[in-house]
Amino acid sequence: MKMRIHKRIKKRPIQEKVLKRRFYLFMIVTIFLFSFVFLKLCNIMLIHQKTYQKNLKELTYTKVEGPSSPRGRIYDRNGNIIVDNKAIKTIYYKKDKKTTTKEEIELAYLVSPYLKLDVSKLQDRNKREFYLVKYPDEVKKLITKEEWKKNQAREISNREIEEMELSRISSEDLLKFSEEDNKAAYLYYLMNKGYTYDEKVIRTGDVSEEEYAYIAENNQTLGGFNVKLDWERVYPYGDTFRTFLGTVSSASSGIPLDEKEHYLALGYSLNDRVGLSYLEKQYEEDLHGSKDIYQVVNRHELKLLKEGTRGNDIVLSIDIKLQQEVERILGEEIIKAKSEPNTNYYDHSFVVIQEPNTGEILAMAGKQAVKNGDGYEIKDYSPQLLTSPMTPGSVVKGASMLVGYNEGAVKIGEYMLDECVKIAGAPQKCSSQTLGRINDITALAKSSNVYQFKIAMRIAGREYSYGMKMPFNQEAFDKYRTMYHSFGLGVKTEIDLPIESLGYTSKDTQAGNLLDFVMGQYETYTPIQLSQYITTIANGGKRLQPHLLKEVRSSTSETGWGDIIKTFEPKVLNTISTKEDYLNRVKEGFHAVIHSPSGYGRGYIEDQFDGAGKTGTSQSFIDTDGDDVIDTETISTAFIGYAPSVNPKMTIAVTSPNSSNPNTGSNYASLVTMKITKAISSKFFEMYPIS
Repeated sequence: MKMRIHKRIKKRPIQEKVLKRRFYLFMIVTIFLFSFVFLKLCNIMLIHQKTYQKNLKELTYTKVEGPSSPRGRIYDRNGNIIVDNKAIKTIYYKKDKKTTTKEEIELAYLVSPYLKLDVSKLQDRNKREFYLVKYPDEVKKLITKEEWKKNQAREISNREIEEMELSRISSEDLLKFSEEDNKAAYLYYLMNKGYTYDEKVIRTGDVSEEEYAYIAENNQTLGGFNVKLDWERVYPYGDTFRTFLGTVSSASSGIPLDEKEHYLALGYSLNDRVGLSYLEKQYEEDLHGSKDIYQVVNRHELKLLKEGTRGNDIVLSIDIKLQQEVERILGEEIIKAKSEPNTNYYDHSFVVIQEPNTGEILAMAGKQAVKNGDGYEIKDYSPQLLTSPMTPGSVVKGASMLVGYNEGAVKIGEYMLDECVKIAGAPQKCSSQTLGRINDITALAKSSNVYQFKIAMRIAGREYSYGMKMPFNQEAFDKYRTMYHSFGLGVKTEIDLPIESLGYTSKDTQAGNLLDFVMGQYETYTPIQLSQYITTIANGGKRLQPHLLKEVRSSTSETGWGDIIKTFEPKVLNTISTKEDYLNRVKEGFHAVIHSPSGYGRGYIEDQFDGAGKTGTSQSFIDTDGDDVIDTETISTAFIGYAPSVNPKMTIAVTSPNSSNPNTGSNYASLVTMKITKAISSKFFEMYPIS
């Protein structure tokens, strides 16, 4: 017993020491923690007070953006406004996150009597969807117990249940809808169209003063309905150049779904209005305005931080008055041609006019004749100017001749015999008429096929002899194609528009096809490619990017130009690989096309304008019965040229696919390409006289 008492007394001092150590350790840790908190508070409240106040302000005040600001104007080269903005009244709805479906239905019934709504646009499905949300308990009875069980077992999805409900709402139920119900149903559809919490445009453009005033005066009690002044694009010159100007999305559609990620990454909102096509799309970055920036100071008040501005203005290289004349002449000449014999397959032509030293496009258009009763009406066909290639014919012979000069296959001034040539296994190939002994200038002036054939044979490694076997030579094909590409034929011109086609490049390597290649009967090119080709010849061998933008200028509150922000500088894509003497010889031949007594281009450009150029006639083939099988041969015509021949002011390319039908008893061929070229070039120099 004494022994146990002794042990307890001995342990007590040890326990007291342990407790004291723990207490001291706790006090040290506590003091350290309080010191750390104190220092941190000092750091926040004294040293970095302003920084944390700023952070607090940013966290407690939300910034929001206003609607899209008007876009920049579009001018022509002479300062004429060709695209502007017009303010329009707009009624919109923006759903609050707390708004229930029942409340939205009540809003639809409340507001619809005060708005002009085109109920004829209400679709059957829209009515069924409205019936479903208005009478949910009644519609649920249309689903069987077994179907509900499958839904709970996830054998039938909620979406499938909803589709079953919609399909089982009877037509008799929908016939019970009154005019009031239908208006509410249509308004409900507009309120829920698109993204859930985006602004939904309910009425725009033709909003009456009464409609606008009702919403404006009662917006605080209408649960998301409000008004604003929006804008729309207006076109002072009507449909002139309208297609290439492009389109802009509406306030209701906003950003296209397939481009959502692209625009969101750039800081756009889903309901922002953006350029959808052509120039509006190409120069979206310049034309897009900046929006008002607000700060939310409480739930219902906004403080304007930064006022939005209209987008920058762009100035085009187009002369809108010249463009009007080009479109008028095209339409008139196409209609006239349709009254001529053998034009049953012809319906459209294209024109491109460029400034040869800058690549600026001064005018370009395509027009099509469309049957209308007993006559024809003219429709715009301009987009196909970039995407619809044609077999060009002899217009390519300038590039073909340069290949011959470069390869030493022909010398400047060399004479050859223009005769029908015969190679083994193929029918005779001839020029349009037998020309006898001719040199290179006459070969271009009278469009000799044979002269080009004999050059091509030499490049392929053979001198012509009757009945010879034409060897296949890939290197010869490549030499011609490389030269054509350097002029823009068969490659992208890089025009400043979002879409452009290359034309057709053949992969058929039969040896005889080389002869078709050098005369323009092998591959196809678009009108804009032909324009770049003749522009390259006219300026002395520089392939320039064709472009429609001339300048970007800051926007102004008044009409008139602002300060220049940037200028489109001429862009040389490449320089033709040839001697200056060779290119000048081709230009001399092109001058002879227009001015020699028997030149095939006589009458295309008036002599007083001292033009130069090249005609082209080609075999084309079309599908006449819509079965996707090419079944009929036609004749297509083209012209490329420039004027004056020294220091040219303009280049012109005109194409008329399928302008004649050779499959009749008559040999008549329409001269529509010549008439278009002559009328437009004369009008050009009337507007831009040669000094």
